[in-house]
Amino acid sequence: MARNARDEPVLITDAPENPEQELRRREIRYVAMMLVRALCLIAAAVLVARRPWLWQVWALLGVAGAVLLPWFAVILANDRPPKQRGPAKPADSVPAQPALEEREHKVIDAD
Repeated sequence: MARNARDEPVLITDAPENPEQELRRREIRYVAMMLVRALCLIAAAVLVARRPWLWQVWALLGVAGAVLLPWFAVILANDRPPKQRGPAKPADSVPAQPALEEREHKVIDAD
């Protein structure tokens, strides 16, 4: 009776995440980071308008967050888990092709 090519059992923890769920998770993370970016930009604008103590430092941090967060959001949104590699096939399992000279040739005569 033929069994799976793998002799060891398949663990559920080894199964990859559902692609739709993975995409949804990355979309939610991207939107959350864009919301934080918008809050940074709004906070920087409010700080510039009100000018509290050390407002330049806080405004600079808010602008830096508004500028850097989109880059990080895109990188994280496009980040996928690494693909699982199966066991490599040994070179002996590939059937050898006969050389051109060793192949049988059909000869078609006109006669």
